[in-house]
Amino acid sequence: MKVLSPTAILGYGFPETSFSAAMRLSPDVIAVDAGSSDPGPYYLGAGVSFTNRAAVKRDLLIILKAARERGIPVLIGSAGGAGARPHLDWTVDIVREIAQQEKLTGKLAVIPADVSTSSLLSSLSKGDLVVLPPGSPATEDDIVASTYVVAQMGEEPLIAALQAGADVIVAGRCYDPAVFAAVPIHRGYDKALALHMGKILECAAIASTPGSGSDCMIGTLDDTGFVLEVVNPDRVCTVASVAAHTLYEKSDPYRLPGPGGLLDLHETRFEQVDSGRVRVTGSRFVPSDGYFVKLEGARPVGYRTVSIAGARGPDFIAKVDEIIAGVRARVEDNFRDMPKGSFQLIFRIYGRDAVMGVLEPERAAVSHELGIIIEAVADNQDDADTICSFARSTMLHFGYPGRVSTAGNLAFPYSPSDMKAGQVFAFSLYHLLKVADPVSLFPFELSNLEDQT
Repeated sequence: MKVLSPTAILGYGFPETSFSAAMRLSPDVIAVDAGSSDPGPYYLGAGVSFTNRAAVKRDLLIILKAARERGIPVLIGSAGGAGARPHLDWTVDIVREIAQQEKLTGKLAVIPADVSTSSLLSSLSKGDLVVLPPGSPATEDDIVASTYVVAQMGEEPLIAALQAGADVIVAGRCYDPAVFAAVPIHRGYDKALALHMGKILECAAIASTPGSGSDCMIGTLDDTGFVLEVVNPDRVCTVASVAAHTLYEKSDPYRLPGPGGLLDLHETRFEQVDSGRVRVTGSRFVPSDGYFVKLEGARPVGYRTVSIAGARGPDFIAKVDEIIAGVRARVEDNFRDMPKGSFQLIFRIYGRDAVMGVLEPERAAVSHELGIIIEAVADNQDDADTICSFARSTMLHFGYPGRVSTAGNLAFPYSPSDMKAGQVFAFSLYHLLKVADPVSLFPFELSNLEDQT
């Protein structure tokens, strides 16, 4: 059977020529991952999507029309980016809007992935929340302070919805391969092969060369393996590109853990079938002792204001560490009456170590110019504005031995120079939750696709 992955994330787009070519290969299912935790905790904590509504609707319009015309299922995982209830509802609203606009019919299953505070507190007391290195054990405060907590569902809740007759499934937070593996596993194909194929399809044509997250890839599964191919003539699948994506986001090249067990890749083989296709065989699934799903939670930690500046004076660049220390001291002295720990002042120095921080091996290298981000995080927006403004003006006019540019040390690309970034969130839960079975935590809601929003 054939599984079409049209794009790496719903809303990232794909060429219609590629999609049409993929549909001519008669896929049995269209599956797409709609989210990720990569953009950070804000989107989960705030309940908003990191993808644009118009872009998501464009992708879904093409996908849903083609799938309903051919009577094949559509599975969407990690809806709305982070997969919590607001993200799920946001995506369902787009699906129903398209269905009414295009007069599409069928059964829609909606599968929330949210976990309630009360059930998490109960799991914590029973010892069913397991820490993931290098994190710390979960606390009651972590749970209570989280605005949203989601669990990554495996393929089992999706299969339950398929068994109930769903034509379109919109699911909350999912284990990335789940939406690609669910239909094959439901139809009796090997679980390990289906999950491994899903692991590669999750980012669509990124697993080709040259890779792209905005292009289509098809996986064809049989009894002993699967074949991956792209339909854009500008790309090909190679052993290197497919094997590399198997290792993507994994710390162990042979053991890929997920809900209910792990993929064992010790015997996996990659074979170049022809100039553009790769066949994969030998993957095995090893069930775990107990069924665990991964939790993701986010909590608010304050409000942020940032100022972006540049510096090119060699005298300033040579003394930038001393200047930052001096600015910090002035800020702390000026606002010593603020409660201790009520604000953070952060300097990111691009051109030196802003990307890797203390891990930067070339920290002593001197650039001819620096990009400087001054960031203040405080308990409220007004305090963040105040701290950032004071730090920015202090650095702008800070005096140091050998200073030449007495009219100002910094150049600002924007006016106003300070930008309110709003509420800040941090990941509060990144743990495993032991569950009694794979499905009960994720009950689905079944309705007609054409129902009003």
